[in-house]
Amino acid sequence: MKKIKVGIIGTGNIGSDLLHKVGRSEVLECGIFTGRNKDSEGIARAKAMGVPTSFDSLGAIINNPDYCEIVFDTTSAVYHTEHAPILKNLGKFTIDLTPSRIGMMCVPAINLAEALEVPNVNLVTCGGQTLIPIAKAIMEVHPETKYIEVVGSVASKSAGSGTRANIEEYINTTTNALKSFSGVPEAKAILILNPAEPPILMHNTLYALIPEPNIEALTKKINEVAASIQQYVPGYRLAMGPTAEKGKVTVTIEVVGRGDFLPAYAGNLDIITCAAIRVAEEYARKKILSK
Repeated sequence: MKKIKVGIIGTGNIGSDLLHKVGRSEVLECGIFTGRNKDSEGIARAKAMGVPTSFDSLGAIINNPDYCEIVFDTTSAVYHTEHAPILKNLGKFTIDLTPSRIGMMCVPAINLAEALEVPNVNLVTCGGQTLIPIAKAIMEVHPETKYIEVVGSVASKSAGSGTRANIEEYINTTTNALKSFSGVPEAKAILILNPAEPPILMHNTLYALIPEPNIEALTKKINEVAASIQQYVPGYRLAMGPTAEKGKVTVTIEVVGRGDFLPAYAGNLDIITCAAIRVAEEYARKKILSK
């Protein structure tokens, strides 16, 4: 099958994990792996894999637009603000893995088809990818719900410099996306970086205030949602719930990484790279069929 070329901007953990996932894809191939750090271990690995590399970051794509049709931006919210208009002018379908909130917010389990029709797709945050579909499911069963809170707990070792630099953006973006996708009037997002050794698996817990919850209906709906996400995030699983106590419903999701490049405990990074690949592959299939 013909493959569509992608560019990856950012050569750290997320970019390196994407590189391995792209290498396994039936419809994607990496045309350029580019960053700013000439001493990047990611660049060295990409070279060893035979992938074209650059230290010129976005400049590599500006100077050689034929490197790719799809671009993954794994840098930071600040850098993506600069990159987005340039990539749009270049006609690149851009998948933003930063919490910049510039492009259309996309959670593949909810709005994949719509996201393929816009030039810039934002993947919200790892917590958003994990729990927004659950929040939406809860609101479909109990539209009277007034408040939802999500608490993400991830291994400190899985939070690199990019993640730490974007924590405020993470919280704001996750909160806004929760409201937008689910329709809940009030929401709150919390992120905990856990330094435990050995590193913990990613756990995200959702709390919803529902005076008289229908646990049977919620369980059925949440299991359906979890099954749909597992189609592109194999390590996604319902760890607990839904349970109810004194008008508070609790659901906990655990994500185990696939181990493509990142360790299994880094499910917080794996879920967003899995979502990115899901979007890119669907876009690529549409392009291939249209040619």
